Amino acid sequence: MSRKTTRPQEYARQARKFVRDYTQGLDPQDFRRLFDQDAVHAYKVLSRDQPEGSEPTEGAARFFHRARIFFLGLSYKLTPARRLLFAGSLLVALAGLAMPELVISGERGRFTLDFSPLWFVAGLGGLVWLLALELVDRVRVRDELEVARQLQRDLLPHSSPALAGYEFAHSYRTANEVGGDYYDFQRLPDGRLALLMGDASGHGIAAGLLMAIANATLKTAIDVDPEPLAVARLLNRALVRTGDRRAFMTLCYGVLDPPSGRLDLVLAGHPFPLLRRAGGAVEELGSGGLPLGMRAEVDVERISVVLEPGDLLVLYTDGLPEAVNGPAGSAFGFERLKQLLGPAAGPAVLHDRILMEFDRHVGRELLADDLTLVVVARLEPAVSAASAPA
Repeated sequence: MSRKTTRPQEYARQARKFVRDYTQGLDPQDFRRLFDQDAVHAYKVLSRDQPEGSEPTEGAARFFHRARIFFLGLSYKLTPARRLLFAGSLLVALAGLAMPELVISGERGRFTLDFSPLWFVAGLGGLVWLLALELVDRVRVRDELEVARQLQRDLLPHSSPALAGYEFAHSYRTANEVGGDYYDFQRLPDGRLALLMGDASGHGIAAGLLMAIANATLKTAIDVDPEPLAVARLLNRALVRTGDRRAFMTLCYGVLDPPSGRLDLVLAGHPFPLLRRAGGAVEELGSGGLPLGMRAEVDVERISVVLEPGDLLVLYTDGLPEAVNGPAGSAFGFERLKQLLGPAAGPAVLHDRILMEFDRHVGRELLADDLTLVVVARLEPAVSAASAPA
């Protein structure tokens, strides 16, 4: 025999379900971030276009100074029509709070009329309407960014190259919806493999557009002449011709000859690749250089190295070693990355070990820069023969 649900019980059940659905995915750390990191970031963004001036040191004067900067910064980020709606709604709401009661005397006595709640609700309604308009704009931009993000994913490799005697592990993370990191594997007609990795200046939409330009240019350059220096020169010309001083990117481009293991590399301002030898020694490949797009003449470093059986090559962007674990925290660091290469492991295990330590280091901090990691391993002959298709 089932018990009949009363109306108050049904209302309570619906209320619990609403609260559960409304707070789904809420993390206390995310809520705390609203009042420390997000608040500081919001104030910096809203105040960056306001005229600079000396900030008062006293508490009350400092508060009103920052409140004025915040109000003006927020107002001037809106369109003129929405700016007027914002200011008018605030004035109406404040007028409602300050409006005195209206007392009317007549033959039947005194009547008190209080219009302040109506004015306050009207002002609040205007602010809610403004919030809805801004939210709709944000949803539209988010949808467009999701399309751009999907297009960017299509430019990146979806699988590892099938190359006898070699194994690969790779991943890509973006700090924003659209990232500026780029990597790819491209088989050449003569059987060699081109390894590409780049990092466009900045991150976000601008870096993503620069990354798309670099992708098209690199593919054309490889078709024309896949040799590392020729590819770097052509990409440099394309970036310089944009005429934008911010249009520069780091590049790590190499051509691998699978039978011999010879790898010819060019580095242009890119973090030094790390080569872990079969015996455990770790070598840095590189010594310096400027990114491409900064000057008409190419300033790249050319390196030749041989991957012996059992060696692993680690390529990465600066989002890995430069990630910090808080506003005043320490960076992940190059030395930590080198230490992680020490224990013997295959490319997939080493790749996961690095990212696991990276996640442990940054904790719940949001990514400040894009991160790309590629591990290339030349297999021992016995392993290679065992993994070869029959």
